[in-house]
Amino acid sequence: MQLKLSSIRFPFAPLLLIAPFFLWGTAMVAMKGVIPHTTPLFMAGVRLLPAGILILIAAALMGRPQPKGWAAWLWIALFALVDGTLFQGFLAEGLVRTSAGLGSVMIDSQPLAVALLSLWLFQEHIGFWGWLGLGLGVTGISLIGLPDEWIFHFFDSGVNATIGNWQSLFASGEWLMLLAAMSMAVGTVLIRFVTRHADPVTATGWHMILGGLPLWGISSAVESQQWQNLLGSDWVALSYATVFGSAIAYGLFFYFASSGNLTSLSSLTFLTPVFALLFGNLFLSEVLSPLQWAGVGLTLISIYLINQRDTLAGQKNIVTIEDKTTTQPQLLEASAKKLNPVTLSIRESEPEILP
Repeated sequence: MQLKLSSIRFPFAPLLLIAPFFLWGTAMVAMKGVIPHTTPLFMAGVRLLPAGILILIAAALMGRPQPKGWAAWLWIALFALVDGTLFQGFLAEGLVRTSAGLGSVMIDSQPLAVALLSLWLFQEHIGFWGWLGLGLGVTGISLIGLPDEWIFHFFDSGVNATIGNWQSLFASGEWLMLLAAMSMAVGTVLIRFVTRHADPVTATGWHMILGGLPLWGISSAVESQQWQNLLGSDWVALSYATVFGSAIAYGLFFYFASSGNLTSLSSLTFLTPVFALLFGNLFLSEVLSPLQWAGVGLTLISIYLINQRDTLAGQKNIVTIEDKTTTQPQLLEASAKKLNPVTLSIRESEPEILP
């Protein structure tokens, strides 16, 4: 993979890379029954603030350093505003106003924005296979999230017949999901700048606390009945979404994002609706249509293409040849250094042998 697995000292490092998206997908399933019993901004704050406290406790136990200096706190504050307050706020409000399927398609299309930002800011190579994988990924999650009737109507009647449907999207909250996707994409890129001044784990914890406080503040001012209607099962689902879907998932994701290839890591976001769909089928008896199964297949193919794009483009062989050519002069120089004392000793002994 394009991600730096060698820096992770665990035998199950690939599973850790997939873990955030598995946890996000299953948390979406857990939160389905909670949304009607609470308010969106309160729920968004629950997913952030307690999770941030848990991350800071874990960071302290691991001996992670705390942020120091104004530069570190300013970057963390910006990170908290974009990836905490804005992302979770737009996401929570968007989920209330749009269907779960269409919302999932829009929020999980953010790898495209991450790829463009990474190409612009960090010159990350994407190439033909990478762009092809991103396109297949968006197509796959569209087949997963969009209603089958929309897709069949699109191919039967053409683009012009669906213009009225797309115009109505912005009146029902989908634009909030697009803003959430952009906020998450910018937050994924921001972690590179944050980690130049602070530890990635502690920065993640503080950004969740600082990002969750405004959400609870706004909730207390404009919302009511935030927790009065929650059942025991709802609190269990909220606890799972907070501990696993936020604390562990975001801690792992931003730790990998601080050093690995952002385009490759972000492409794994395509797995989130796949996990949500599969576990919805397992626990909620939701039936997958043939188009959704096709979307799952395209999504898996897209992730393979993105993460193996350099190998498919043949760049691995070029690196190998360059390594061999650079090592040969070093070997010659080392052998020459070893032979020089031998030749000198022979020349010194020649006058003694001739008589």
